[in-house]
Amino acid sequence: MAGHSKWSKVKRLKGALDVKRGKLFSKISKEITIAAKLGGGNPSSNPRLRAAIQTAKSQSMPNDNIERAIKKGTGELTAATVEEILYEGYAPGGVAFLVEAATDNKNRTAADLRAIFSRQEGNLGGPGSVSYLFHRKGQILVSKSDISETKLFETALEAGAEELLSDESFFTLYTLPEQLYAVAEVLRQTKISIESQKLTYLPQNTVYINDEHLALRILNLYDALEDCDDVLSIHSNFDIPEGLLPEHT
Repeated sequence: MAGHSKWSKVKRLKGALDVKRGKLFSKISKEITIAAKLGGGNPSSNPRLRAAIQTAKSQSMPNDNIERAIKKGTGELTAATVEEILYEGYAPGGVAFLVEAATDNKNRTAADLRAIFSRQEGNLGGPGSVSYLFHRKGQILVSKSDISETKLFETALEAGAEELLSDESFFTLYTLPEQLYAVAEVLRQTKISIESQKLTYLPQNTVYINDEHLALRILNLYDALEDCDDVLSIHSNFDIPEGLLPEHT
């Protein structure tokens, strides 16, 4: 798996990634609003909205917040139009970054991200500058405590998943983008509990980083982007060995 996934796993397991609840709710609300805008406000017929609501509930987001976000997407509540935008750029060392954002002001978000890249010694690029280095995939996480690898493999293969990987705590399934929600529904119908499901970007190749100073500069950019209110997801192609930065693990 790509290095940024390893880093995310380390931060999750060690508790170094501490997203404030209000900021987390804001990001989830934007995803719900976009899902409702694109596919309607009925989660039964809108798989993306259904997944976003499940994520919200798993984070103990109040039902009022969920309903308000849905109504903003369907137009029942007056609100600024929120759009999805993919930003592309480079970190130090030639590392590629794809940043998924949701914003009601494209000029503001572009200026904010350009400033973040600049402060962290990177460069915000134009459309197509790094996206060709990634594949779009569906990703489903399943806790290893809930099912055996053999059973999950058989069920996922039959459902249409492409790949099954595992780490200490989770199985990770990858699907074609258009198969994500269908595969997730099959798993749920067979009583397999899903930790999360989302569309993601996987790097075709990774950039191996073995210099501690360079690794810190890259991770500083990652963290600064993640702290931006408009950023929903960050994808990169760096590969940093976990032992390179012992103070972060």
